[in-house]
Amino acid sequence: MFELCTESIDAHAWQRSGGSEQSGALVTFEGRVRVRNAGRAVERLEYEGAAALAANEFTAIEQEALAQFDIEEVRCLHRVGTLAIGETAVWIGVWAPHRGDAFAACRYVIDELKQRLPIWKKEHYADGDSGWINTP
Repeated sequence: MFELCTESIDAHAWQRSGGSEQSGALVTFEGRVRVRNAGRAVERLEYEGAAALAANEFTAIEQEALAQFDIEEVRCLHRVGTLAIGETAVWIGVWAPHRGDAFAACRYVIDELKQRLPIWKKEHYADGDSGWINTP
């Protein structure tokens, strides 16, 4: 399950909404807006994304994770729009019978997501400058 959203992410609600009685582990990842990047003071971030393309690519990543690891479910929410320092930009939850596969799958999903999803990040700096980060 994947969703681009404009509202704050309620991680606790998402944690309670997934998995089954077979889920012995839930591993989550939260990517948050930090105040400094590459030695520069950051004031806020702006995210843009292509919702349909991102959902399709996430489905491929999810299927790869399900095939590689003994997991039950993967969910991901990614914010778009303007985010303040400390806000959650991305949330991933992986439910599995055991922690080892849950940790490995969660790492795989975030690494692939950052490489493959059509989501773009623009940093706005304290000095008034801004720039797109990690774009081709």
